[in-house]
Amino acid sequence: MSVSADFNTLNISGVFVMNKGLSGNTDEVLRLQGVGWMKRKAISMATITLTIKHYKDENEEEHIDIDQVLTGGVPGTTENRHLTWTPRENNDSLFGHVIGKSRRVKADVLEDELEHLKVGWTEDTYEHGLIQAYAESDTPKSGTTWVGNQTWGVEIINGERRYARHLKFLGPGGEDIQIKMVYDFIRPL
Repeated sequence: MSVSADFNTLNISGVFVMNKGLSGNTDEVLRLQGVGWMKRKAISMATITLTIKHYKDENEEEHIDIDQVLTGGVPGTTENRHLTWTPRENNDSLFGHVIGKSRRVKADVLEDELEHLKVGWTEDTYEHGLIQAYAESDTPKSGTTWVGNQTWGVEIINGERRYARHLKFLGPGGEDIQIKMVYDFIRPL
């Protein structure tokens, strides 16, 4: 289901389900992040639901809190993002020890090698800015090395406005994977 005409990156709150028919395959990315075969198989078969709460705190700092749940109520990852571009450490239940940072950013500020993250968005996404979510493995703690760089926004897909994420992933062996994840809007919060 598409998002409304007034949905934009200034407030991405809502409940969404990953549309696997419109999204790229994430299995190789998960494998390179050290996620085992059994977990990857379960993820590939599950429905992935995101509950996103986007808000500003008393200091006008933007936050995006995301709870991910798999089919049957199985908890996935929880993300509490502060859009200040400040590195934050986390021991994620799926990805292990990671360091992440997030911000609102104009597409033209992103480096040229991140072209996949910059293109295809709606005019209002360009106007209000993309949400950039950057994560890398905390190699000394995790024992692996990878970088995941995402932008989030609204894109026209098959004639419909959709919440989407573009991912550029660099794996431990120099693998460079670019995929798109597309979500169906289920309901507002």
